[in-house]
Amino acid sequence: MADNELLTRPDTAKNSDNASSDEIAGRTLPANLEAEAAFLGAVLIDNGLIEELSTPLLADHFYAPIHQRIYERILTLIDRQMVVTPVTLKPYFDGDEALAELGGTSYLMQLTADGQGLLAVRDLAQQIYDLALLRELATVGRHLVEGALDTSQEVEPMKQIEEAEANLFRVAEGTVTEGQSTSFRDASITAIKMAEAAMASGGGLSGKTTGLKTIDDKTAGLHNSDLIILAGRPGMGKTSLATNIAFNCAEKHLEWEHDGGEFDYGAPTAFFSLEMSADQLATRILAEQAEISSESLRSGKLTREEFLELSRASQRLAKLPLFIDDTPALTIGALRTRARRLKRRHDIGLIVVDYLQLLQGSGRANDNRVNEISEISRGLKTLAKELEVPVIALSQLSRAVEQREDKRPMLSDLRESGSIEQDADMVWFIFRAEYYHEAIRPDMPTETSPADVQDKFRAWEDQYLELKNKATLVVAKQRHGSTGNVPLLFQSEFTKFTSPEFRDYSDYGME
Repeated sequence: MADNELLTRPDTAKNSDNASSDEIAGRTLPANLEAEAAFLGAVLIDNGLIEELSTPLLADHFYAPIHQRIYERILTLIDRQMVVTPVTLKPYFDGDEALAELGGTSYLMQLTADGQGLLAVRDLAQQIYDLALLRELATVGRHLVEGALDTSQEVEPMKQIEEAEANLFRVAEGTVTEGQSTSFRDASITAIKMAEAAMASGGGLSGKTTGLKTIDDKTAGLHNSDLIILAGRPGMGKTSLATNIAFNCAEKHLEWEHDGGEFDYGAPTAFFSLEMSADQLATRILAEQAEISSESLRSGKLTREEFLELSRASQRLAKLPLFIDDTPALTIGALRTRARRLKRRHDIGLIVVDYLQLLQGSGRANDNRVNEISEISRGLKTLAKELEVPVIALSQLSRAVEQREDKRPMLSDLRESGSIEQDADMVWFIFRAEYYHEAIRPDMPTETSPADVQDKFRAWEDQYLELKNKATLVVAKQRHGSTGNVPLLFQSEFTKFTSPEFRDYSDYGME
C-alpha cells in the first residue's frame, strides 16, 4: 500500500468529513500531503517557527489523520515549554497503528530528513490552510446538493438556504470544524485578556463601551456572545438609548483606528431598524451630536449657526462605522443572514435590533405568538454566539405597567415574554418618572383659583422640576454581575442620554 493511501484512508481515531471522505462526486478532495509533511518537518527542526505564523493553523486543517495528531501533540508540548523533536515525540506514538503502517516512529525522523520546509514554512502553512477551506467548501456544497435533492422529508428551501449561508460563513471565517470544543486553556486565556482589558481601561471596562459611564460601571461593558434585552413602554426612550449606544460604540472604534492603542473598546455596529427608516435614524443621530432639536431639524427651522453646526457634525460622522438596515418585516432567519454578511464585509462587533416584536419567525410557530417570540429570542442568542458579538434587542413591555400605581417595570412585564428572560444574558428596563408625572399635570391655576388648587399645582411643579431630564436604567437581570439601578440624564429635545456626575437616586422616582 502506498504511503499516500495510508495517510488519507479513514482513520479510526478521528473520523471527520475532512479525513474520511476522500472523494466527492468521484473527484479527490484537494490536499497536499507533501506540504503537510514538509511543514511538520520544519517545525520539528525549529519549534519557534510556529510563533511566526500569520495563518491560524489548527490540527484540523491537516488532511492526513496522522498529521493531525502529530501537529496537535506538537502544539501541546510547545505549550508546556518543552523542546519538540522526533525523539521527544516518539513515546506518544509508539502504539499508534496508523504510524506503524508508515514505518513506525522512524516516520517522524523522515519528516526532518531534508529540511526543505524551512525555506518556505509560511507558504506551506498558508497552502495547508487554504486547501482545508476548499475541502470544507466542497463538503458544504455536497450537503447543499444532497439536501436540495432530498424531498422525502419536509420541503423547506428557505431553511436550507439559511443553513448554507451559516456554513459558508463558517468557511469564510476559517472555522472548518462545526461544534469544535474549546480547551480550558483557551477559555482561560480569553478570560485573562478580558481582565487585562478591564485593568487597562482604568474603569473596569472589559467589553465594548456603551459610551455611558454609569452603565459601563455597572456592566463592565457589552460582552461578546451576550444577548441584552432593552425594554420599556412607549415614550420611555428605548430607541434613543439604543441609538446613543450604537453611535458611541462606533465612534470609539473610529477613535481607536485614528489614535491606536492596545485595546479597542468600540466596534463597527449594525443597526437593524424595523420601525424607523434609515434617514429618520440618521436625523436623530445628527440632532444628538449637533445638539439641535429634532423638531427644528425636521421642520427646517434652523438658524445659520445651527445649520453650520449640523454641517460640521455631518462631516465628522461621515466615516462612522455604523451600518443601518431598515428593511421592514424581516424574519429572524433573514436578519441572521444579513448580519453574517455585515460581519464578513465590515467585521461588525455590535448588533442592535429595534425591535424584537417586529421580527417574524420561520412561519412554523405563527399560530402561537408566544412560541414565535421564543423562536426569535433564541435566534438572537444563537446569532450573538455564532458571530461572537453582543446583540442588543429592544422589546416592548405589556400594558400591565400602566394599570399599576407603581409604574416601575418588572421582568413579568416583558410582552409575550416566552423565553426572552431565559435567553437574555442581561435585561434592562428604561424608566422615566418624568413621563408619568407629566401625564397627571393639573390644570394651570389662575389668580382667582382657590388656594388649594394653586398649592396642588405648585406641589406638582416642584416634583416635576426634580424629575425633569432624569431617567433610570433598571438592570433587572445580569448573568455576569449584580442587578440594580443606573442613573441617567435624558435631554428629550435632542433625544440624548448622558451619565450624571452625581448619583443620588432619591429624586429619580425610584425610591
